[in-house]
Amino acid sequence: MNVLIVYAHPEPRSLNGSLLNFAVKRLEDAGHSVQVSDLYAMQWKAALDADDSVVDRLAGQRFDPSLDSRRAFEQGTQSQDIAREQEKLRWADAVILQFPLWWFSMPAILKGWVERVYACGLAYGVGEHSDTHWGDRYGEGAMAGKRAMLVVTTGGWESHYSPRGINGPINDILFPIQHGILYYPGFDVLPPMVIYHTSRIDSERYTEVCDLLGQRLDNLANTAPIPFRRQNTGEYVIPELTLRPDIAPGRSGFEAHRK
Repeated sequence: MNVLIVYAHPEPRSLNGSLLNFAVKRLEDAGHSVQVSDLYAMQWKAALDADDSVVDRLAGQRFDPSLDSRRAFEQGTQSQDIAREQEKLRWADAVILQFPLWWFSMPAILKGWVERVYACGLAYGVGEHSDTHWGDRYGEGAMAGKRAMLVVTTGGWESHYSPRGINGPINDILFPIQHGILYYPGFDVLPPMVIYHTSRIDSERYTEVCDLLGQRLDNLANTAPIPFRRQNTGEYVIPELTLRPDIAPGRSGFEAHRK
């Protein structure tokens, strides 16, 4: 497999840095090809702005993030750092996003990678819109057939992220990333690898973490993905995009969108 790791941690000597090195070696030893986008080392520009899309605008015409993104993507006039990352996405059979959980989400630099690389016409704004089909998304799209997985570290205890934990269930916290950022453009999203209580990881626990991560990487090609519901297979009413009344009756919220 071709595996792209998009990595967001500012300190190479951190636990995340060590796990990244472990993952690259494990994958390459198994015969996979690996590319790493180390966003801090790349000094990745996080803010999406008019400089990302070189397009002809009439005098006084405002910057339109979606429209200009589409035009630049189609015309091949995007910023070169964006185009390079898009090529990596096309190349990859599997994408791993590795990051520390900061303020209940991904670091800003990684969110900026998504906002800039996920151009209109590539990750969104694709497919027909009709009475039965509302765009190629949520299980369809340019990333369909590719796999994706999160590798996430957090200082909180596992119990803090349990169904009744103070921080809320980890699956709910990661839902906007897994369902919204990965499943939306078509990735098959694998269950996340979450490492808890990172400030208390000693050498014994580190070995256990590496063993677990190694198992996840060894099974990257055959792990069953999270069973998110696909948008255009009849479970959602179009164009309202709400679940049909007979689908998951009595359920609402994030979990209703998992089979």
